[in-house]
Amino acid sequence: MTTAAPLDLPDDLLAAFPASRTEIRIGYARVSTRGQSLDRQTDALRAAGCRKVFADKKSGKNALRPELQACHAFLTPGDTLIVPELARYGRSLHDLITMVGDLRKREIGFTSLHENLDTTTPGGRLVFHVFAALAEFIRELIIAGTHEGLAAARARGRVGGRPTVVDAELLKAARDLLPDPGRSVTSIAKLLGISVGTLYNHIPDLQELRAAPQGSAT
Repeated sequence: MTTAAPLDLPDDLLAAFPASRTEIRIGYARVSTRGQSLDRQTDALRAAGCRKVFADKKSGKNALRPELQACHAFLTPGDTLIVPELARYGRSLHDLITMVGDLRKREIGFTSLHENLDTTTPGGRLVFHVFAALAEFIRELIIAGTHEGLAAARARGRVGGRPTVVDAELLKAARDLLPDPGRSVTSIAKLLGISVGTLYNHIPDLQELRAAPQGSAT
């Protein structure tokens, strides 16, 4: 059995960060469609003391959020990134933990106003420690469930080679595996006993799934 790649996080999630704060607060806001207003989010961020606010009117996919990339590039060690709520920042629990872990490596704090979560405090760091453990647990459950489904399929006679019918169970296993950055599309197809072309034919949103970490919300 292949194990899931662990989240790349600092060894001690409870250690204080940033060690030296600049007291500079930078905000990030997001709405999903251009028809939605950012005013409520940006007003809350300004009220929280943000001297600059970056805002995207895009979907949650990181590659489609240029302002998020600009925000990350603008932040310097000692700053604090503030978001109106966690769902505006991370697309999934895994995504959220990874990005906050990256901020921590850069000595940048993180605060979410709605959840009253602040990684510059011991309580906030403890919450993210629990989040990280939960994210790993979810990944392990997905991998274990996928292998159980494959074992059941083999027990019914599909032991490799191209199956006669691509059924719902096989497609679910593929969708569970595709967001895993540790697996290539070719290796996933081989594991499931189908061709790469079959994956693309039966999963039209395959590229989107590849861009989404496991456990992401739809």
